[in-house]
Amino acid sequence: MTSLEKPTEDAQHDSRAVTEAALFEAFGGVRGMVETVVPGLFFVTIFTINKDLHWSAIAALVVSLLLVVVRLVKRDTVKHAFSGVFGVVFGVVFAMMTGNAKDFYLPGMLYTLGLALAYIVTTLAGVPLIGLILGPVFKENLSWRTRNPGRKKAYAKASWAWGLILLAKCMILFPLYWWANTAQLGWVLVALKIPPFLLAVWLTWVFLAKAPAPIDVFAEMEAEEAAAKEREAAVTEREAAGRHRRES
Repeated sequence: MTSLEKPTEDAQHDSRAVTEAALFEAFGGVRGMVETVVPGLFFVTIFTINKDLHWSAIAALVVSLLLVVVRLVKRDTVKHAFSGVFGVVFGVVFAMMTGNAKDFYLPGMLYTLGLALAYIVTTLAGVPLIGLILGPVFKENLSWRTRNPGRKKAYAKASWAWGLILLAKCMILFPLYWWANTAQLGWVLVALKIPPFLLAVWLTWVFLAKAPAPIDVFAEMEAEEAAAKEREAAVTEREAAGRHRRES
C-alpha cells in the first residue's frame, strides 16, 4: 500500500462511519426499531390469548407510554418513542370506533402506503425524500440538489429502494387485512416490522457510502461569518490607523 492510497482509504472509512452514525440518528438505531415492534407485539400476543380488544389495546398503549417514560428518565431523545405512541393511539381509537380489532393495524398500514408513495413521488419530482430527511443530519441541507449531483443520485436510488420495499410490504399486508383474522395479520405485521426496514437502511448505507461526501453548509456559513468578521476587523483597524495618522 502506497502513501497515496492510505489517506484515500482512511477518507472512505471516515465517510462510511459518518454515514452509519447519521442513519442511526435519523432512524433511531436498534432501540428505535425495538420501540416500533414492542407495542404491536403486546397487542397481538394478548389478543391471540384472550381475543379481548380492550385489554389488547390498553396493553399496547401502556407499553408505548412506558417506553417514552424510560427515555425521559434517561434524558434520551423521545421522538421515536413519541411517534410510536401516536401510532398506537390512532390504532386504538380506530379499532375502538369500529369494534374491529384488525383496525388497530389499519392506520399504520395506511401510513406505510402513504410513505411509500411519498418516496416514489418525491424522487420523480427531483427531490428524493431520503435526501430531505438525511440532508440536515449530514449538515448539507439541500446543497445536494444543485451542488452535489453524485449525492443526489445516491439519494434518488435510496428513495426508490425505500418506496419499492414499502410498497412490497403493503402488497402483502392489505390482502391479509381483508381475508386473514386479527391474530394472523398481527403476527405477519410483527414479522415484517424489522426485516424490510433493515434492508432499506442497508441499501441506503450502500448507496451513500459510494456517493461523494456531503457539503457541510453549516461549516461554510461559519467560515463566511468568520471571514466577514475578519474583514470588518481589518476595516476598523485601517480606519483607526487613519484617524491616528490624522491626529498626529
